[in-house]
Amino acid sequence: MKRPLRALAAAGLLAAGSIVAVALGGTASADTQICEQYGSTTIQGRYVVQNNRWGTTAQQCINVTDTGFEITTQNGSNPTNGAPTAYPSVYLGCHYTNCSPGTNLPIQVSQISSATSSITYRYVSGATYNASYDIWLDPTPKRDGVNQMEIMIWLNRQGSIQPIGSPVGTATLAGRTWEVWRGSNGSNNVISYVAPSAISSLNFSVLDFINDVRNRGAITNSWYLTSIQAGFEPWQGGVGLAVTSFSAAVNGGGNPTTPPPTTPPPTTPPPGGSGCAVKYTPNSWDNGFTADVQITNTGSSAINGWTLTYALPAGQQVTSAWNATVSQSGSTVTARNLSWNGSIAPGGTASFGYQGTLSGSYSSPTSFSLNGVACSRS
Repeated sequence: MKRPLRALAAAGLLAAGSIVAVALGGTASADTQICEQYGSTTIQGRYVVQNNRWGTTAQQCINVTDTGFEITTQNGSNPTNGAPTAYPSVYLGCHYTNCSPGTNLPIQVSQISSATSSITYRYVSGATYNASYDIWLDPTPKRDGVNQMEIMIWLNRQGSIQPIGSPVGTATLAGRTWEVWRGSNGSNNVISYVAPSAISSLNFSVLDFINDVRNRGAITNSWYLTSIQAGFEPWQGGVGLAVTSFSAAVNGGGNPTTPPPTTPPPTTPPPGGSGCAVKYTPNSWDNGFTADVQITNTGSSAINGWTLTYALPAGQQVTSAWNATVSQSGSTVTARNLSWNGSIAPGGTASFGYQGTLSGSYSSPTSFSLNGVACSRS
């Protein structure tokens, strides 16, 4: 997980006697101790290792080696129903303008011929954490701030923690079956792949996970891969957790994709009376919900551009969405197609989803209109 947009904290937050051996952009040759909140260094002249203590003011230190890092101090403690304390990690690419030496990232997904990585972790007991491999993508070649899409690969989790959002199925990738979760943290969309049991090492194709997310409609080939990162998200404890080896390579040679226009094509009404059907699949919890919405063209000719409108019950507010531009005014929700999914052939479907907050008991909307024409429920 990335740090939020905010200024770097002063080293004065650290207790007297703490060692802050490296400032941003340093280079590790022998073992190097980093206690600075966002301190980082480079290893092998190729990767960046970062302390990235973004979720607590308590001290965290890492010891950086030529092949990875180890958490040596971790005094933070956050409740398991909230955010972790940090994401100490090693990465290839760009993170908040700090780019690894000689990187070819950001690179457009369509230009990637291969993207591979190898990682080895060392775990400890008695702590609450995940071992997470992060893959970041954005519609633009972004080198700073928060990207719009975060892919998380959970190789291990300890304690009562869970990914953002809710489970949406499984996927078989890298020779294993993963539980897939989907949601948003309020700043970016997240798709997580959770291993059923701890994996201490993995040699895999990063591109396979990117392609799976693309096939789920969350990104397109015109998006950009900006960084790939491996590390830990500790909630409580974590001293001794280590990445003992890391390698990653992203090769070009694919076919560049011209980004689609940002303005969607003009909408045309669905043909022939009741020409559409909507399937609305919610998942709710105490103070939030997600919804997957599927639009089916039940008419005899194609729909070229769509706008779906409906009313949300009281107490529901949309916070983020994927595969559509979704806005809310009062109780009225308006969802418009993106530039790449505006055409629905007869009998075809288009899908989008969103996450929202919930006050009170949950209920689903009861009626939908597509381009001004009422749709049936399916």
